[in-house]
Amino acid sequence: MPKVYLSIGTNLGDRHANLQAAVDKLTKLYHVLGVSKIYETQPVGEVVQDDFYNIALALEVPETLKPEALLTQTQQIEKDMKRVKTIHWGPRTIDLDILLFGDVKMVSAQLTIPHAEMANRRFVLQPLVEVAERISDVATVSLARQLLDKTADQNWVQPTKYEITY
Repeated sequence: MPKVYLSIGTNLGDRHANLQAAVDKLTKLYHVLGVSKIYETQPVGEVVQDDFYNIALALEVPETLKPEALLTQTQQIEKDMKRVKTIHWGPRTIDLDILLFGDVKMVSAQLTIPHAEMANRRFVLQPLVEVAERISDVATVSLARQLLDKTADQNWVQPTKYEITY
């Protein structure tokens, strides 16, 4: 079964509760292999907004699941959690991004795997390294560490004392 890695972030409302709710919804769909601790992170871009909480999560999905179907499911979770897209890179109750999907490499109008901005986001890479280490995925740890070492992103990323249950 393929391993899928997601990045989940929030900066509106109860950030910890938002992350937990998103993970709870995902656990009803798939087997969660691991979740990073919660990181507090500096927003990216020019929009003045509150700091984010971010996590990375690893899922085990059926061989028959297509990336586009998972995208539809993650977008439905965002909709269920009242995400409204008003400003590009702006505040959000929840954001679920597919980072890696097994060995899939694809580019379409709706979805790029590996995620197009993954290498440019310290807030994605640090939690990704951690969750891949937790589940002993050596290849993903190596990839994420290489990208983290090369990223030009200088925004701060700090682990919090909070964790997600699953």
